[in-house]
Amino acid sequence: MIWLVFGALALLALAPLALSLLRPARWRDRADADRALYRAQVAELDRERAAGRLDEAAHAAALLEVQRRALALPDAAQAGAGGGRGAMAAALFFIPAAALAVYLWNGFPGLPSATFAARQEAGARDEALLAMLRQRLASLPPGSPQFSQGWTLLAEAERNRGRPAAAAEAYAQILSTGFDADVAGQRAQALIEAGQAEAAAAWIAEALPRAPDHVGLRFLAGLAEAEAGRPAGARAAWTALIASAPEGAPWRGMVERRMQALP
Repeated sequence: MIWLVFGALALLALAPLALSLLRPARWRDRADADRALYRAQVAELDRERAAGRLDEAAHAAALLEVQRRALALPDAAQAGAGGGRGAMAAALFFIPAAALAVYLWNGFPGLPSATFAARQEAGARDEALLAMLRQRLASLPPGSPQFSQGWTLLAEAERNRGRPAAAAEAYAQILSTGFDADVAGQRAQALIEAGQAEAAAAWIAEALPRAPDHVGLRFLAGLAEAEAGRPAGARAAWTALIASAPEGAPWRGMVERRMQALP
């Protein structure tokens, strides 16, 4: 019976992909596909919030992450033609086959669900591992590859555990060995998620002169202004960003909607 349930769930999960193969292509280029994916992800987050599975803080953080990824997408002029229908058709077979193989190799269908005490114990183990990672990082020489990799891992772990302020501190450790625009954007986003809009705005003002054309930092500059209660500053930052957007930039519509939502 359990295999029938698993099979039905797999069919339901892959049904949208199969239906898309039967319909004519709706997108002219990669930018159209990117915009459609962004809208679908935002709609899914809205549904999760409406169903009570995401609170306002988690919804805002997840939405910000989706928008950050949209900003990092290549422009339409630079993006190649996406994967064809052959790849999608192959995925209909290989995805469930790979999932079944992995489950048969390492799965435990009879394993009972974890109790609250077990989850607490797992959380305590995770905290102990993070403490060990911090101790290890304190002994690494700054500038070494292990130093940056370790602090990146810690930053991601802290964000996943809902501690964006701690993640921002970890990103600061990475930046102490040299400036990186993408890491600077991650730190700014973590500060905004932590409710430290003023600190985020100050940091972005310091980082932007080093990477004046970085789309993510420019977007976050407007977001920090909006979160700090300065809609005029946010509007100015986003207006300048939109004015410099290349033709067909997949993130342009998202920035325009953000600007329209300003008071």
